[in-house]
Amino acid sequence: MRSRTRTGFGAVAAGLATVLLSTTASAAPAPGSAGVGDPYYPGAGNGGYDVAHYDIRLTYQPDTDRLAGTTTILATTTQELSSFNLDFGLDVRSVRVNNAPARFATDPADPSELVVTPARPLARGQFLAVVVTYADTPSQVEIGGVTAWKKTPDGALAVDEPQISEWWFPANDHPTDKATYDVSVEVPDDVAALSNGTLVRTSKQRAGWTRWNWRSTEPQATYLTLLAVGRFEVLRSTTPSGQPFVTAYDPALGPSLPAAKASIERTPEVVKALEEFFGPYPFEAQGGVASTGLGFALENQTRSVYGRGFFRAGTNMSVVAHENAHQWFGDSVSVGSWRDIWLNEGFASYAEFLWSEHVGEGTADELAEYLYNSYPADDAFWRVPPGDPGAENQFHVAVYDRGAMAVHALREAVGDEAFFRILRTWLETKKGGHGTIPEFVALAERLSGVDLDGLIRTWLYTPAKPAVSPNGHGAEVAAARAPRTERGALVEPKSYRQIRATHELLHAPHGH
Repeated sequence: MRSRTRTGFGAVAAGLATVLLSTTASAAPAPGSAGVGDPYYPGAGNGGYDVAHYDIRLTYQPDTDRLAGTTTILATTTQELSSFNLDFGLDVRSVRVNNAPARFATDPADPSELVVTPARPLARGQFLAVVVTYADTPSQVEIGGVTAWKKTPDGALAVDEPQISEWWFPANDHPTDKATYDVSVEVPDDVAALSNGTLVRTSKQRAGWTRWNWRSTEPQATYLTLLAVGRFEVLRSTTPSGQPFVTAYDPALGPSLPAAKASIERTPEVVKALEEFFGPYPFEAQGGVASTGLGFALENQTRSVYGRGFFRAGTNMSVVAHENAHQWFGDSVSVGSWRDIWLNEGFASYAEFLWSEHVGEGTADELAEYLYNSYPADDAFWRVPPGDPGAENQFHVAVYDRGAMAVHALREAVGDEAFFRILRTWLETKKGGHGTIPEFVALAERLSGVDLDGLIRTWLYTPAKPAVSPNGHGAEVAAARAPRTERGALVEPKSYRQIRATHELLHAPHGH
């Protein structure tokens, strides 16, 4: 494989900047930054422009894993620019900026940073149409020692978190810069090409090939933008609310295929239940993809992708509830930085509690208490703070389980009426954007009138087991109140085993 090592913005880009800057440095256009300064991934994203739309037009050959095409980026500059970066790891053939050929160079110190130098400097507030033409074999490209692109026997999956776009389209790759999308992919007739949003049409331009055209009309983060190619069984229908509902199933799921269908086909039912808690569903379509090509699930906007492992033991509504809760928490309202991951995983995990309560398989109180008593005080689980787990623990099971317990502790502290008002207000006011934990806590305190400093510090930031359970009981009282058999063993709520299995798969290592 061609190794692409991510280490930082190097000397070549700095040299380009030196050549381009005028002798009057104070007034001259400057290069856009190579990252947005995310505390976990400083090189993620880019500075100097804001993207409004991506038009991605590709041809993909599964037999050779050859991907070729053009991405057109519509953006606006946010500063005067002599050059700007795109996050991208594939081989680029040409770049045009506002119809003029532009110089481009891959930073040798960080080959996923494509430095673009337009024919003339760009003014602040200027419209940009950036056209990038490229061709490569994504499975042979490593960035930071990994290949997030997942080649399968009959296609490929562009599915991962926190980064995946570098392997198939150039982008400003950070959740704080969302955009709308048109994704058009030509593939051989015997495979399907799935993406987000609405399937606008399929068409044929040459024998043996079909082009699949998808459109996402709501702001969407780059890592949530999906490409799944394979011999999927594609099912198309309409939800009771009138939205397009597209699901796809890999026949290689084998004995797990019926359980996958029995779970994912209930997505509209789950969405309707979650609307009671979170407010109106924020997007234009629903769906899901089940594949053997990955070992986790991911909340791709409007069309989550699920690995086979979730359905080995039968239907799994916990993971369907989890990923669809992300359509609100993570997709509609994204993290302000990857340090704010609790706002994604804690609330999506808590949605599993809400679903369990909805179907009568265990109340949120029972599940929170049971989880609290399942981890001894000396368990390493408690040493990972969900409010700032670190990049190395971003998907640790504590972010899911303790994160959900923290949400329940908040609910207990403010009461149900204030709790659900906080959630709906957060999702309504931040829709299509992003937020941080401090912003959420400030809103919760304002709407509830409760000082939450101690609770948040204890549940999100202290690397130790809280002395008080999420239900507000002291540790000894919580243990005594936990449901038990006559022999004294803890009694699992009906949905607990599935929730635990789901979280163990969800926190399995991703590509990064």
